[in-house]
Amino acid sequence: MLLGAGHAISGADLLIESNVPLGAGLSSSAAVEVAVASALLGISGLVIDRLQIALLCQRAENEFVGARCGIMDQFISSHAKADTALLLDCRSLEYQAFPIDSGITLVACNTMVKHDLASGAYNERRAECEEGVKRLNKFLPQIRALRDVTHEELDRYAGELPDIVLKRCRHVVTENERVTKAAICLRNHDPLGFGRLMAESHRSLRDDYEVSCAELDLMVGIAGRAEGVLGSRMTGGGFGGCTINLVRSEHVPQFRDLISTEYKNKTGRTPEIYVSRPAAGAEEISTSNVALEA
Repeated sequence: MLLGAGHAISGADLLIESNVPLGAGLSSSAAVEVAVASALLGISGLVIDRLQIALLCQRAENEFVGARCGIMDQFISSHAKADTALLLDCRSLEYQAFPIDSGITLVACNTMVKHDLASGAYNERRAECEEGVKRLNKFLPQIRALRDVTHEELDRYAGELPDIVLKRCRHVVTENERVTKAAICLRNHDPLGFGRLMAESHRSLRDDYEVSCAELDLMVGIAGRAEGVLGSRMTGGGFGGCTINLVRSEHVPQFRDLISTEYKNKTGRTPEIYVSRPAAGAEEISTSNVALEA
């Protein structure tokens, strides 16, 4: 894709080392795409816009891998700023950064399961949402996607949609509203409000979009009883993978112990738990600051 876009990159021998878990819904594919693209450009002495890097990486995944992913994962891998969350408009690709308070840690908990349903569910949900847009377009000719539909409009024309399509559309419409409210919570330093929106989001993903599973619901339920947890929801494609949890930093050790113990007791599986602060996107690391081993 870089060559096709006219960027004269040179050849390279690459060693890839990663602590991003594979197949856990944490965007490992986007991480390696953006890192490799940035490395190839860097050793070739080329500088291109970060947006173009993200778009080329998305095209590589769409056209070479065959995954019909959107732009969000590649965008955050290239544009992330330390200690912030990004609000991204996937149509205009405009974005804003909002601070995540210093006393809050992000904790991802891996259920260690991935159900077969996940493979075809994305395309099914996408088709159901597209069907909703097609039907609603008869009454709302100005809409191009569900992002153009308000909650009130969806309620008004709910009777025109099959039940399953209505549920899928309701998730997307209400999730868009939640994202906008979540940005306001971050701007106002209101982590409790943000956490409540995470809980609402998980219920919608479980009940309307139906991409959760028993293991994810169990893990979210355990988190909901833990001290210091502000919010919890599934993340990624669903049917397994990880939950993402907003935890007050001083409570992270107890939270890890609780999740590990209760989840293993009820499922027999030991969850992997990843603790992080929001970090910057792809960047070059000077070898003078890194111990290299032969």
